[in-house]
Amino acid sequence: MPETMYIEPFHLKELPFRLSPDPQFLYLSKQHARAKAYMESTIWFADGFVVITGEIGAGKTTLIESFLREIPQDVVVAQINQTQVSAIDFLQTLLAQFGFSPFKMKKSELLATLNSFLIEQYAAGRRVLLVVDEAQNLSQRVLEEVRLLSGVETTKEKVLRIILAGQPELNVKLDAPELVQLNQRVRLRFHLSALSSEETVEYIRHRLEVAGAGSSEIFAPDTFEEIYRYTGGVPRLINTLCDTALMSAFTADRNQVSAADVANAVAELQWVEYAARPHRLGAPGAARIRGGREPALPPLARLLVAENGRTLHELPLLPGRVIVGRTPDNDLQIESRFISRHHCQITTTSHASIIEDLNSTNGLYVRSLRVHRHYLRDGDVVLIGKHELLYVDERAARGPENMNDTLPGIPTLGHDEATLAGEDLPVQIPTISPRSQS
Repeated sequence: MPETMYIEPFHLKELPFRLSPDPQFLYLSKQHARAKAYMESTIWFADGFVVITGEIGAGKTTLIESFLREIPQDVVVAQINQTQVSAIDFLQTLLAQFGFSPFKMKKSELLATLNSFLIEQYAAGRRVLLVVDEAQNLSQRVLEEVRLLSGVETTKEKVLRIILAGQPELNVKLDAPELVQLNQRVRLRFHLSALSSEETVEYIRHRLEVAGAGSSEIFAPDTFEEIYRYTGGVPRLINTLCDTALMSAFTADRNQVSAADVANAVAELQWVEYAARPHRLGAPGAARIRGGREPALPPLARLLVAENGRTLHELPLLPGRVIVGRTPDNDLQIESRFISRHHCQITTTSHASIIEDLNSTNGLYVRSLRVHRHYLRDGDVVLIGKHELLYVDERAARGPENMNDTLPGIPTLGHDEATLAGEDLPVQIPTISPRSQS
């Protein structure tokens, strides 16, 4: 489906409920505004060391991106998102962010270079800020390096400001007896919880307004209570449910999302009420499927996840959308530094399954061609980072008239028309090695 398919019918300028963090869509609830103020305080206080925690999907990353957009020009920033690294990797990544080429340096050289750089920036009147997202994944050794870096100072003040953002486990790590010295350096801590029911309504209307809805009531008043009941006020879940509900209204040729559309979206996503959800996932693994149980209905297709020729997991595909990415909030989590936070999505209907890139760093490849959107065929192998996704179609045999894989209400494009539309055709690009994903 063209990603802009429901923009025109609802008179929107862009998609309002994208999963990727976009600072222009940031809704500043009271707690988000307070967390942002804490981040801003790191710039103005010489001993700025702030910890921001929040549940998965609470909006930490969007908040960080908004904050970084607005910092003064005299602030030098290093932003680290890939945190499952060794102490040496962390120091090398930090120096690389500052413009060095440190990958052949020994640890003593890394530390000496960092110290010299920090002192030089202070002497030049520039402030240096380190922002670490997903900091709950930092090992104790890396956190100890962060403590040592936070202690670099002149005769008057410390020269490195630090923001650590992560899931609630970060607080547990920082409170460990082994990290008492680091904990003592933290000046402010703030936990970002989910939105209230009233804030959920404001959040939805804010995103629609930014997307161009103006004063139009795209969501009927009786939808908000249901949305809150199934999302618990978690921004990322709100985005997913609202986007799916908009699609339901669009396919039914309605210009307003009704409670029935929200119910259809909940059924398509196979969600239970938020209060009944298991909110924390188990121990990390190479790949994990949210829920982990075989569906009651027979799947329309299956997705086999493999690495180096070895099948790791099998994901049944039912009608609805599946998000694939590196972080635990995805329906299918693949823990690899070559996989983006939200790498791709697979939309399945009774007619077809489509895989779509979510602006990932390393992209999707089918038969050595990089694709943005691809209608999956039985036996297709999609390369995602260093993993392979094998698609197995289990739909009943279909006649030739039903083999166009067109979704209901979406006309089929001929090859030339599809080329002009720029949709669903692979683009030949040079062979590249996957890049480590930040």
